[in-house]
Amino acid sequence: MRQLFFCAKDIRDYLSAVIDVSEFNSVPDFDPKFPPLNDAPPIQDALRNCMNLYEDSERILNAPVCMETVIDGLRFDFNFGLRLEVPEGNFHVRIGDFITDQIFFDREISDVQLISVEKFFINWHIEVFRDGLKVFEHKFDVKNRPVLVAFKKRPALGDAVASIPSVAEFERRTGCKLTVFLPEFLREFAANLCPELEQVDDVRIENYATFYLGWIIGTLPILPVDSRMVPIERVSETHLGMKLYPPKPTFKPTAPPVTDEPYVCIAVQASSTEKGWLYPNGWDIVVDYLKNLGYRVFCIDKNAQETSRGLTIRKPAGAEDFTGNFPIMHRANMLYHAEFFIGLSSGLAWVANAVKCPVVMICGFSSVWNEFDTPYKVSNRLTCNGCSNDTRTLEFFYKSRCTYHDGTSREFECQKKISPRQVLNAIERLIVDRKLIPPIMRTR
Repeated sequence: MRQLFFCAKDIRDYLSAVIDVSEFNSVPDFDPKFPPLNDAPPIQDALRNCMNLYEDSERILNAPVCMETVIDGLRFDFNFGLRLEVPEGNFHVRIGDFITDQIFFDREISDVQLISVEKFFINWHIEVFRDGLKVFEHKFDVKNRPVLVAFKKRPALGDAVASIPSVAEFERRTGCKLTVFLPEFLREFAANLCPELEQVDDVRIENYATFYLGWIIGTLPILPVDSRMVPIERVSETHLGMKLYPPKPTFKPTAPPVTDEPYVCIAVQASSTEKGWLYPNGWDIVVDYLKNLGYRVFCIDKNAQETSRGLTIRKPAGAEDFTGNFPIMHRANMLYHAEFFIGLSSGLAWVANAVKCPVVMICGFSSVWNEFDTPYKVSNRLTCNGCSNDTRTLEFFYKSRCTYHDGTSREFECQKKISPRQVLNAIERLIVDRKLIPPIMRTR
């Protein structure tokens, strides 16, 4: 049985940036004198390559289709987009969206496994005819049906933490029987953040539907929008098909504070040094300020020093060394008991936000709306900034280089020209807003 990939949207809109589709533009869709556009080998190869962005895509593509019908050999499920197996015979298949009445696929086929390239929530409507008579119809509905949401095996920490509450809200909204696959390093934290989520140890292709969460760049058909175009907290909504806006969960700590003294956590590292705060001695100035207020300052990065592309970022000398490869729960417990956190647009900032630790975020490379909502995001919008949300380029993420000024005196100015005074102003505002009393004032 051959596989045939199809798109809900006109595939020429997707593939013009991937292959030259000009030779197909004059071919009328489904004209009996020409092979349908979907069948063209270059198009099929390009669509299959789109799916390689998913882990284990070949295993998933070749896994048995789960849902039986009354027609022998006719099966369907939604475990990697829509999958429909049509046996040999005089069959006609129509696939569309039952809300918009849009038709995506409408033709005679036989001995084919149809697979949609779109992997996100669509209101699928399947109609199958044999010898001119409708013999099967199904409208996508996850209520009371087994659904799996699968995270990447090694997701970016911040992306994953941002999505966990939305997945829990999806289960509440739809009434599906949800299970979640999370990588090992996130499971204990997720269990203490959203204990209602039932976790599984691996991705089994045996459900009614499976959604694979991921932050995906580009105009590929896998998601309806480039992930850079929406806030990180909203990316999971593009997979799950609804505005979720989940209530903020209540984190349950599993350990007491590491000290009875008031402390602040900082993290100076990110997934690449280019995302760091690059103002000379900026962190030292901030740490000295916090210590003068009487706070102990704990650096909780994985590594005390990181270097790439000639940039080296070190733990500030005045900060106490709590660096190391600790479990996420260890970091979450420390942050839960901290007065506040100062860091970058990185995973630890998302962990801090999840456990309701106030966050001062130093970040100019992303747009102001990209991360979770905080009045204490510090940036200099009078410099070049926000390139990581610029869909016209892939330089920042894929090449770890300054998008517009690489090799010039303006290189990474979005991270270099955030001044210590800006950061100190944000800290002072946070202290006032949260009605915190710095330790030096508590002894007077």
